[in-house]
Amino acid sequence: MRYLVLLALLASTTALRAEPEYPKAGPDVYDTQADGTAQVDEAVRLAKRDQKQVLVVFGANWCIWCRRLHELFENNSAVRRELKAHYIVVHVDVNHRDGKKRNDAVNERFGNPIKNGLPVLVLLDRNGHMLTTQETGALEDGKSAHDPDKVVAFLRQWQPE
Repeated sequence: MRYLVLLALLASTTALRAEPEYPKAGPDVYDTQADGTAQVDEAVRLAKRDQKQVLVVFGANWCIWCRRLHELFENNSAVRRELKAHYIVVHVDVNHRDGKKRNDAVNERFGNPIKNGLPVLVLLDRNGHMLTTQETGALEDGKSAHDPDKVVAFLRQWQPE
């Protein structure tokens, strides 16, 4: 009986887990159901509490450069260290799919940064005031990735005082 309960629990948990938006690309980086306004507001609350800045990463799950930047954030120790020490990071899904513009209000709130392409970074101070927008092409290595040194330099330039 105990095994049947465990099996039922596992089956229900698996059913609740959504499939990736683009399965061939791998697990979603951006939450397709998240309210970007709520995400940013919560990040500002945490940044104020922790005396950090907010780094809003606008992107979409289909975007290979968004995935590459996310991978750098996750796997490069120098970048990860800077982010952890000084930033609250928020990934806002701005995919335009099936006639719906996801989180368009957040994009407009910060002056339409996605006009610069994806991914694009918006930096906020701990009070939610926009400090800068950074298109990420300038942070690339000229080949097929973002340059960790350029990303670290950008993060250090904007870290809180």
